[in-house]
Amino acid sequence: MPTAKEELLARRHAKERLVEFMKWTTPRWAPGKIHHEICRQLSRIATGEIDRLMLLCPPQHGKSEIVSKRLPAWMLGLDPTLDIISASATGDLATEFGGAVRDCVKSPEYKKLFDTAMSESTQAKGRWVTEQGGGYYAVGIGGALFGRGAGLAIVDDPFSTWEDAQSSLAQERVWTWYRGTLYNRIRPGGAIIVIQHRTGANDLVAKLLEEEQHGGDKWTIVKLPADLEDPPWPERYDRVALERLKANVSPMMWESLYLQDPVPVGGSFFKKEWFHEYEDIPKNLRIFGATDGAVTPEAGDHTEHGIIGVDASRNIFVLDWWYGQKSADVWIDKMCDLIERYSEAPYTGVSCWFGESGPIRRSVEPFMIKRMSDRGATCRVEWLPSVQSKDVRALPIQAMMAMGKVFWPKNAPWKGHVQNQMLRFTGLKGGKEDDAVDTMGLFGRGLKFVNASKKTVVRHTFQPNTSWMAG
Repeated sequence: MPTAKEELLARRHAKERLVEFMKWTTPRWAPGKIHHEICRQLSRIATGEIDRLMLLCPPQHGKSEIVSKRLPAWMLGLDPTLDIISASATGDLATEFGGAVRDCVKSPEYKKLFDTAMSESTQAKGRWVTEQGGGYYAVGIGGALFGRGAGLAIVDDPFSTWEDAQSSLAQERVWTWYRGTLYNRIRPGGAIIVIQHRTGANDLVAKLLEEEQHGGDKWTIVKLPADLEDPPWPERYDRVALERLKANVSPMMWESLYLQDPVPVGGSFFKKEWFHEYEDIPKNLRIFGATDGAVTPEAGDHTEHGIIGVDASRNIFVLDWWYGQKSADVWIDKMCDLIERYSEAPYTGVSCWFGESGPIRRSVEPFMIKRMSDRGATCRVEWLPSVQSKDVRALPIQAMMAMGKVFWPKNAPWKGHVQNQMLRFTGLKGGKEDDAVDTMGLFGRGLKFVNASKKTVVRHTFQPNTSWMAG
């Protein structure tokens, strides 16, 4: 049993900190690092530091327990005059959340912290008011809200099923309700929280972010993906558990629901129908390599090595790939491994390796040349300038794919990694995880200067130019 002093301190912390409030009102609750981060971000809403928050979390990671069942009670304790609207995919689920909030406010543990009290006039699960003039209203997506206002709106998973989330009609229904009904209920200075797992490139989050680009609300976006290397809730979903999930859901579901990075169904800059496959590697291919390198792996970028083969008709066969957040000495050795591998039969060696000039070249070239020489993994290296934007640099490979000139192995463990990046790529400034796109872009630019019917690489000053596409 805690002492009186210890209990007094715990009560004070529960009033001040959402994570401690969770522990106080839910004794069996054991927070993981994802829950600490969720509580930290929600506290920024409570203090008024931010007023638009997106929390993107994997399924079954305890987000609703915090956001929909406990946050409203805590915030009504801090301000019993606050009006809260809590929206969920269905009315039944919204009412269930409302019942949990109501029971929390009525509990003895809560009464030890706050003076907030429910009015005797209405105490329904999803609709009740406080004696101080605040209240709570639960609603399913599409439900009526006219005549109600709120200082806080919570949207917790607007779609009830994966199938529903893929429907363009359902997507439009959610968007229309958010803009035409919910948004108009928020009072000046009020806050909105959207918490969900991503369900596709046209879900509510996608539409809100697109609107932000055109002068809409500015959102604080917190992505908490189910990273295999750093699981957000390892106490329940460790790497083994996440790998099992990954093996039993589709790649699209894994990218959306668990990594919070949905792949557009048809692609944007690169179209899905352009990804042709091959089963058998043709003979007499000329081999080329390319690297989009990262000098400091801690910065978040990956280094990506690609290997392609080009036939006499200038068809491209993507043969091999490596990627990782590694230091330069490690990824240069991986590059040498690939050069050695494709110097053995049935291949005759790498004709040329393409890299980005600029800071990467200045940082790694001396060590790269020495390491290649020491290992005997030699080939010509050409550095291409990166003075133009990513979309311009990717135009040559985009054109070749659109012409049906690029082929991918039917079964390769790295294929999804590369293709998903390409399908997500929009060409807009600020895109994330496009290192594989940059590597493919190097192939498109580098091959412009290659005579595919000969054994030599044509010498040229590498200036970006896409005029070759017309011919």
